[in-house]
Amino acid sequence: MKKTFIILFVILLVAMGVFVVYYFITQKKDIQENIELVSAKKDSIIKKTVATGSIVPLKEVAVKPAVSGIIDKIFFEAGQEVKVGDVIAKIKVIPNMTNLTNVQNSLEQAKLTLDMRQREMKRQKQLFDDGVIAEREYMTAKDDYDLAKNQVSAAAESLIIVREGTSSRSSSTTTLVKATTSGIILDIPVKEGANVIESNTFNEGTTIATIADLNNMIFEGKVDEAEVGKLKKGMDLVLTIGAIDNEKFAAKLDFIAPKGVEEEGAIKFPIKADVELKENQFIRAGYSANADIVLERKDNVLVIEEAWLQSGEKEENQSNKKENKQDSSKTENKNPKQKSDALYVEVQTTNNIFEKRYLTLGLSDGINIEVLKGLKLGEKIKKPN
Repeated sequence: MKKTFIILFVILLVAMGVFVVYYFITQKKDIQENIELVSAKKDSIIKKTVATGSIVPLKEVAVKPAVSGIIDKIFFEAGQEVKVGDVIAKIKVIPNMTNLTNVQNSLEQAKLTLDMRQREMKRQKQLFDDGVIAEREYMTAKDDYDLAKNQVSAAAESLIIVREGTSSRSSSTTTLVKATTSGIILDIPVKEGANVIESNTFNEGTTIATIADLNNMIFEGKVDEAEVGKLKKGMDLVLTIGAIDNEKFAAKLDFIAPKGVEEEGAIKFPIKADVELKENQFIRAGYSANADIVLERKDNVLVIEEAWLQSGEKEENQSNKKENKQDSSKTENKNPKQKSDALYVEVQTTNNIFEKRYLTLGLSDGINIEVLKGLKLGEKIKKPN
C-alpha cells in the first residue's frame, strides 16, 4: 500500500512538471508572437512652428471728405475697381448757420467800406484835377479803394464756400470725394443721405470708402516667445487658408516685432510676411490663415519614431581629476558609477534576445527623431506596448 502511494505521488509530480514546462513554453511563444519589430529608416526631419493670423492688403487707404455735409450720391460699391481721381461720392454741403451769418456780415461790412472808399477816391480825384492836392494823396485814396474792392471779392468767395463747399476760383471742387489711390474698394461704410464730417486737425473725419491693392497681400500673425528667437527675415513660410481647400501659398518673412504683446497669459510677437501670389491668383482680404515656418531641416538622416523610445537609468563612469598646484602630477580618483536618466530602445540580437541600446539623439519634429549614435540602419527594434 505504501509502495503504491509512492508511485502515485511520483507520477503526480512528473505530471505537474510536464504541465509547468508546457505552460512556460506556450507563454513564451505567446509573448514572442505579440512582439512587434520595427526598424530605423532614412528620412527627412523638419522642425517647424505654426503662426496663426490673417491675410491683409499691404496698402489700405481710407478716403475721407474735405467738407462736412450730407452724402448726395455714391457712384461705386464695394468690390469695384477704381483709379486715382475717380469720383466715389458727392457731398451736399449743409452750411453752419453761425459761420454763414458771420460771412454774410463780413460781406456787408466789406461793401459798406467799399462805398466809403469809392466816394473818398472820387473826392480826391476832383481835388487832384483842380490842382488842390498832390498826386500822392490821390493815389493813396485809390489804393484804399482797390483794397476795399478786393475785400468784397474775398468775402463773397467765402460766402460761396460756406454755402456750396466749393470755390469759383478753383478748378476742383471739395464736394466731390475722389479716390486717392488705385485698387479695389473693400468697403463703403456710409449710405446716401448720411451725415459726414470733414477731416481736419481735430477730427479724423468720416470714412467714405476703403481702397486696397489686392495684388500685394501680406500675412499678419503672431508667434510664441519660445520660437521667435529662431526666426530670421527672409525665411520661407507656407500658408494654409481655411477658406481655400487643397492649395498652399508661399510667403517670405519680412518683419519680426521687437516687442511682444500679452495674449491669453502668454507673450507673443507679431510678424509680417509678403504673400507670393501666382499670376491670376486672387485672395480676399481678411482670410484667416496658418503659417508653417521651417526652423530647421535635416535630410537623409537616420530616424525613428519617438514613441519607440523608453526612459531608464543609465550607469555612467565619472572621472574626477585633481590638479596639484605645487607639482605637475595629476591624481585620479576611482571611477564611481553614477545613474542618470537616458533614452533607449530594445534592439534584437542574433540570438533573438533584446538588449538595451542607449541612444544619442538629434533633431525632432514631434513625431520622428534623429538618431546620431547607438543604432544602425536595418537593426530590429522592439516596439513598446
